[in-house]
Amino acid sequence: MKISQSITEQFGGTAAAGATAEEVAAGMLQKSKEFAESGNRVYLPMAD
Repeated sequence: MKISQSITEQFGGTAAAGATAEEVAAGMLQKSKEFAESGNRVYLPMAD
């Protein structure tokens, strides 16, 4: 698609292209901790 091609050309092929392997690993570890703190559930109840 033209939109996808434009985004790829503008921002590169991957979101973490400028990050080092250590930065990516640290970010994934942080998200893993956040997921565990939320109860390891993909679908959370809606907030009131």
